[in-house]
Amino acid sequence: MKRWIGFMLHLAMIVVLTSFGSYTVMKKGDVEIPESLKVKTNLEFFAPQDSVELIDEDEVAPPFLGKAFNGFKEALAFKESQGKYHSVNTLGYLGKYQFGSSTLNLMGVFDMVEFLDDPKLQEKAFEANIARNKWILRRDIKRFNGKVIGGSKITESGILAAAHLAGAGNVKKYLRSYGQNDVTDAYGSNISYYMKKFAGYDISIIEQKKNAKV
Repeated sequence: MKRWIGFMLHLAMIVVLTSFGSYTVMKKGDVEIPESLKVKTNLEFFAPQDSVELIDEDEVAPPFLGKAFNGFKEALAFKESQGKYHSVNTLGYLGKYQFGSSTLNLMGVFDMVEFLDDPKLQEKAFEANIARNKWILRRDIKRFNGKVIGGSKITESGILAAAHLAGAGNVKKYLRSYGQNDVTDAYGSNISYYMKKFAGYDISIIEQKKNAKV
């Protein structure tokens, strides 16, 4: 009888330990792959890009590189594409500075695939476009530099940043109407915003040029 009782107690302990071990393994598996992580993974790999809420670039400040030309172009690039050379937006604007193909054609660039794959070419295109817009807007820069329009001080860098956004012709209309003719792009940025955001940079290193090419 004593042996039989001992055998039954031993068997009962084995059953309890086996059940506890199975429970522990199950819970460990749950901890390693929680449902929250599974949902996040599905969003990252399968959600359409346009349906994902993007972070406002104004809430994430780009690295401050000073108020010289290098600081100006990198700040503008961050606003346009977060500084990504291979970026193409939903409207087909290309590269780090989000150029349209028609603007690139004016500067001698016709192969858009090559343009996206060549960072040096993109930098040259940006400098050429600044030089070209400086020439187009030379009289307006001289006339309005230092004045206040729409509560913001007008500067050369603000004018040229706005020209990059909306074109030199629209910037002329904005300045000559004292802010009445503002233009907003498809993503909600307007001339007055660029005038303020990119004011005060020294971009004198780039000289104006009528037919600037890369």
